[in-house]
Amino acid sequence: MGTSSTTALHRQWLLLQRLPRHRWIGTTELQQDLQREGIDTNLRTIQRDLVALAEHFPLESNGLSPQGWRWKADAPVMQLPHMTSSQALTFLMVEQHLAALMPASLLNELRPWFDHARQQAKKGDTPALRWAEKVRIVPATQPLIPPAIDGNALQIIQEALLQGRRIDVLYQSRDKKKELNLELDPLAIVQRGAAIYLIATGKSLSSGEATDEVRRFALHRFKKAWLRDEKAKRPRGFVLDEFLHKGGMGFGNGKMKKLKAIFTRETGEQLYESRLSEDQTIRELPDSRLEVKATVADTPQLEWWLKAMGAEQD
Repeated sequence: MGTSSTTALHRQWLLLQRLPRHRWIGTTELQQDLQREGIDTNLRTIQRDLVALAEHFPLESNGLSPQGWRWKADAPVMQLPHMTSSQALTFLMVEQHLAALMPASLLNELRPWFDHARQQAKKGDTPALRWAEKVRIVPATQPLIPPAIDGNALQIIQEALLQGRRIDVLYQSRDKKKELNLELDPLAIVQRGAAIYLIATGKSLSSGEATDEVRRFALHRFKKAWLRDEKAKRPRGFVLDEFLHKGGMGFGNGKMKKLKAIFTRETGEQLYESRLSEDQTIRELPDSRLEVKATVADTPQLEWWLKAMGAEQD
């Protein structure tokens, strides 16, 4: 097969990958998609390709000018053995940044896609794949090495959260002086800096004392976990975003307070763009310092941050 035929086949293959099922897509958008794959071609060639493909595949156009194309509604679902550069980039970034927050059972299903994405990245040099070399996530504070998490315990905890089931765990206290036998109802997993936490309610198996208090458990302190054949209980009215908004991960008491603090201009200017709250106001004082007022969660984390910023507060 000649080079031109191979190029045309690859181009048409990519077009089939990008055609949607329930909306129309124009040739200009398809041309932009191909350019991201490193293929430069004109609109007329794309239109000819689509007409030719429609003779062999259940495709349809809307007859407008410019024309829109899509798969027919009754077309069978097709799995083409190819991954586009944008799809490969997505899988690579998911594996790099989100793997710790995804259940192992779901990650295992995605392993072939991760492997395929890495192979695609090795053999391809496209604008989309080069994007991964141009973006990074860096911590806003001193970088810390994440603590080691027991893999077996993590897998059980993730599966319990995924299935909405209760767990028994062996949990090490912060001072490492004792190990606690707990029965937990998992609610959420939250990453805070280098550490990852399980949000849960539960009770001590030794005392049998149960509570509806929502607590944080550092995943690296779980020594063992066992999945129970019981549905986890969820506290009435628990909403993860509300829990976080009220300082749940700032180790506070869930209360909000009206903050008034004075910052030097150098340290306070960032708050013009990155606000403390939706109701934040900033007033410039005669000595050029900034008076900031905001409604915030009352947490030790807030106090640490204010001290680090050298702020004066009322």
